[in-house]
Parts: sequence; structure tokens; C-alpha cells
Amino acid sequence: MSYDKFEIELGSRRLSVEVGKMARQSDSCFVRWGDTVVFVAVTSSQESRVGIDFFPLSVDFEERFYSVGKIPGSFLKREGKPSEKAVLSARQIDRAIRPLFPKDIKFDVLVSCVVMAVDENCSPNVAALIGVSVCLSISDIPWNGPISVGEAGLINGRTVLFPNASSGRDSSLKLVVATNKSKILMIEVGADRVSEEKIVSAIEKIFQFNLKIIDFIENISKKSGKIKRILVSDEKDKNLELHIKQKYESLLYEVLNFKDKFVREREISKLTEKVLKESLEDYPDEEKKIREVLFDLQKNIVRSWIINEDSRVDGRKMNEVRSLSSEVGLLPRVHGSALFTRGYTQVLTAATLGLLSQRQTIDDLTGEENKRFIHHYNFPSFSVGETRSSRAPARREIGHGAFVEKALCCVIPDENDFPYTIRLVSEVLSSDGSTSQASVCASTLALMDAGVPISEPVAGISCGLLCDSEKNKWKTFVDIQGIEDFFGDMDFKVAGTKTGITAIQMDTKVEGITLEIIKDALKKTKDARNYILENSILNVISSPRPEVSAYAPKVILFIIEINKIKDLIGSGGKVVQKISADCDVTIDIEQDGRVYIASGEIDNCIQAVEVIKNITKDVNVGDIFKGKIVRIIDCGMFVEFAPGREGFCHISKLSRFKKINVGDLATIEAIGMDERRRLNFKCLSIK
Repeated sequence: MSYDKFEIELGSRRLSVEVGKMARQSDSCFVRWGDTVVFVAVTSSQESRVGIDFFPLSVDFEERFYSVGKIPGSFLKREGKPSEKAVLSARQIDRAIRPLFPKDIKFDVLVSCVVMAVDENCSPNVAALIGVSVCLSISDIPWNGPISVGEAGLINGRTVLFPNASSGRDSSLKLVVATNKSKILMIEVGADRVSEEKIVSAIEKIFQFNLKIIDFIENISKKSGKIKRILVSDEKDKNLELHIKQKYESLLYEVLNFKDKFVREREISKLTEKVLKESLEDYPDEEKKIREVLFDLQKNIVRSWIINEDSRVDGRKMNEVRSLSSEVGLLPRVHGSALFTRGYTQVLTAATLGLLSQRQTIDDLTGEENKRFIHHYNFPSFSVGETRSSRAPARREIGHGAFVEKALCCVIPDENDFPYTIRLVSEVLSSDGSTSQASVCASTLALMDAGVPISEPVAGISCGLLCDSEKNKWKTFVDIQGIEDFFGDMDFKVAGTKTGITAIQMDTKVEGITLEIIKDALKKTKDARNYILENSILNVISSPRPEVSAYAPKVILFIIEINKIKDLIGSGGKVVQKISADCDVTIDIEQDGRVYIASGEIDNCIQAVEVIKNITKDVNVGDIFKGKIVRIIDCGMFVEFAPGREGFCHISKLSRFKKINVGDLATIEAIGMDERRRLNFKCLSIK
């Protein structure tokens, strides 16, 4: 491949793509956007995998610490497993490109993105996905691209494409959209209660902009691309298909018509065994193909019901949410807990409140970040009746956990108003469609049960889609259950409050969807999430509890002058350690003068605050303190009225006290300073 360099303007910054210069044993490109550099390579096997029923696509997104001039902080001093952000970036790329591969592709494809330099104003994710689109377009791998990706923010009510880092921090919307020339492939949104109309408008702007980048990539492909390899598809046995359809289609209609999930699955299992037993007599050694034909027949029946008859497997209407139930306060001693059930989908979320010092420290390419709001999502195999043992969270669990975190972060109170680290853990107990959105609802309930003063409750719901390209028909429907997700064309997850949207994640199995479908899905999900808010959240707990759990730490925020911090800490930390021990509290001191005092008892916190006041306040004449006599000398005594802080009482002020001992408690009043700048006091009483 000859070397070529291509350039275009992207968001007021130059984007260049170099092909044919590096890694010539793969289809690769070197993408530079501003000062962000991502190297992308695509490789594939020549032979299809035998006996698999899925497309073996892998996407790796690898961050290098040298890209930001840092040495990894680990013991090994090298990069380890992908960070959570890297996993989410890989998932984003996967969701954008996967729908455009042929349905029957069975050979391995590996997409590798290596972040080599980072300019904070130019997202590596954007550069990577454009690079992936270039590599797949110039390769011989069958793929119906190219695609492009765009970012948008909402700043002072105005949509801004590709906002820089500083303006992006003030944005109430972070929108990422991947498109091809005619349709939308992937949407990801994090928002602070933004309306559906503003999000649709931003999607339209990105779509129009992406067309320029797609033309740019097409020009690269024309000049540097290979001829696509011919994909040989498995031939279907038409006789077998006809045999099963004629003999068993009516029976399949009957079993799929059972409204109850468990009855339906049991009857499908029975029918499958019957079909296998009878068909293997005429088609020996064809069990795999028989199962595939039966699967396709089920799929066609379910899809036909929804598209042509407005009928769903469980009898619901297109905009109808399954039965709901919720409860809070299930787990004793846990700071907050909730159980949310929607049909056969069920999630239990537990909330834990900790000190700000327990914030999660993340050291990645964006710098060191302290997270005080954390959500984790667990999906055990028993939730779908399987026997697989538990393992470390996979990419799916990480992705779902991050979505819920994104959906809720905008309603979490500021740490000055609620000085806690907050961790939520969502345990999926039963799965039958959209457990991530059930986790949003359960998490909202758990936060309110824990006494976290969230600004608004958040609910989540998903919308499905079925398309019939031959008849140019499509149907959207809310609250997808497992069988609809399995046979459907889209999973459109939307979380939000009554005010607006907080998060969206959309991916499709078809080659993109139209803006008309998105508008319809947003309307249906808005109505559905408001229904859930009214009927399964606010009717269970109408507002956050007025106080945190008795088992949660009690925290008081106290602010001192910055120049007093050293007095509070004391030499070698002796002062703050003594306060912590004497008052049975934990004290966190921030560099800006914020002091967080925490204990299991609020009275301990109040006691510590009084001690800290005495240490950090400027003493004025007439101020009265109580303290312990720590030293007695010929000319008077010293009283410690706060840890590390003493006052001197001259003997002339002690004449009326006949007996004075070290350790006695004294009440003293400030009368001024002597020539050595020591605080002078007179003694009012001694006990």
C-alpha cells in the first residue's frame, strides 16, 4: 500500500489521516486531531469459525500513559487491564460499527485503537472511531460503511459541536452520535435534565456535519482501499425449512401465545424436543440446522405480530409498561436499600454513605479524579436461570453500571450540602429485559431511602424497534422483555426526571434508524418514565428521608481560614489526632479550609466542632474558655484551652485560689497579651 495523507477541518481543528506508512501487515491508519493521536489497526482471519452462531468481533481501546507524559503508578510501572473509560470507549465503537457487517459473517475481526497522544480539546474517542471507519473502509472486510461520529454540547442554551475542554465543563449536555449517510447508528447522552426537543435538534446538527466526514473517508477508500472479499454464506436447506414450517408453525403460534414467560418458555422447550425427535428421523445429523430453522420461525412470528397486528407476546399494548412494584428499607443496618420489580425483571440496590476521604481515586489520561458518587452493577447467572459461576465484571456490567451512574449524577447534591461519598450497588435478581433501566429506578429509591437529598427522582425505561424493510414499516414499543430484545432491532435506553433527560444509550442491530423513529421513541419513553415515577417511585417514597440512617456516619462541614490549617493539624498531626481520639471522630481537612468531622454520633461531631473553634478562632479580650491546667511555675500557670493551644495566668490573678494542681479544670477569661505575645488570662474558677 502506498503512503497517503489526507486532511480535513473537524470542529475548528485540523484532522489528518495517514495510511500506508505504519503497520503494513494490517489495515491501519495514523489519526491526528489537534494534538491527539490515535493509531488504529484492523485485522481479520481468512477462515470462518466452524459451528458458531455469532460474529466474532473484538474491539480493543488501549490507553498509553506516555500520551499525557505520565508514568503509570502501579508497582509494575506499566499499563495493566483497560480502565473503565477505555472499556466504555471500546463498547461505543463496537455499537457503532457492528450493525454494518453482513449478518452471516463468521470470521474473526479485531479492531485495535492505541491512544498515543492526548490533547484535552480533542477527544481520543472521536479520533479513534473515525480511524476505525477508515480502516474498515480500506480493508477487504465486507462492511457497509463508512460512518462518522460527532460530539455536541449545550452551552448557555446553544448547541455547540465539538466543544473544547473548558466550555465542555459548563455544558448541560454531552452527546455522541455515530451515523452513516442516511441513518443514525449509535447515540450516547449524558445530560442535566435536557428536553427531548433540544436533544433531537443536536442530533440533527451532528448528522449534517457527519456527512462531510463520510465524504472525506470515501475519498480515502477510493484512493487507498482494497477490493472487498466475497463472503460465502451457508446455504439453507429449503426442504428442511418448508418441512418444519408446514408441520410445526401452527403449534409454535400456540406456545408463543402463552402470556406468562415461564409457561411460554416451558412449552417452547417441549415443542423443541418434539421437533428434534421427529425431524431427526428424516434429517439425521442436522440438529444444529433444525434448531436454527425453529429459531428463525419463532423470530418471524413474534416480529409479524408486533409489526402487522400491534400484538405483543404478553398481550401488552405498544406503550404499556409491565406490572410494577417497589419497596424500600429491605436490608437492616444498610444505609439505604430498595427493590424494584417490572414484570420478571427485578433489581435490588443498596446505598452506602461514607466519608469524603473514601472517594474513589482514578488516575487516567485525563488526570487524577476523585469520584464521590459511584454505581456498580452485578449480573449473576442465576438472574437468567443459568449455572455459570461468578467472575469479574465483564464489559457489559461495566457499561450498564456507568450508564446508571451517568443517569443519576446530575441529581446528586453538592458535597458542601451533603458531605458524603455515595456508593450504589445494583444486584440483578431476575432478568427479563432492560435491567439497566430497572437499576436506575432501584437506585433512585435507595438514594431516597438513605436520606440523600437528590434534586429529583430519576426513572429509566427502554424502547424497542422492529423494522420490515420490504414493506417499509416499523414499530416502536416500550418496556421490552427478553424475547422482544432477542428478536428486536433496537435497544433505546432513556433515563430522566419529570424535567428532562439525564442519559440515553442507543444501539441497533439494523443498519441505522431514522430521526422519525428517534422522535417516536423519545415520546414513548417520556410517557413511560413519568408513569414509573408516579406509580412505582413517588408512591413508595415521596421525598428523601429527612435524616440519614442511624448506622450511617454523621458528618458536619466546618470552614476555617486557610492560614489556620497548620494550627489544626499541629506538629506531626498531633493536634488533629488528639481531637479525633478525645471526641471519637474522623477529621478530613481540605486545602481550601473545609473541615469534615464524622462520627457515628452527631454529639461527638458537635463536640469536635467546639474544640476546632477554640483552636482556630482569634482570641479577643473577654473571651471565656474552659481548659486543663498543664503546667505550674513560680509566676503562674498554663492552661490548655484547646489541643495545642495554651494561655498563661499570672500568679497575681490566682491569689484567691489556695490549692492548684496540674490536671484541674479551670475557667479562664482572656485579658490581653504580654510583652512576649503570650495570651494572658485571669482565672475565674478551678475544679
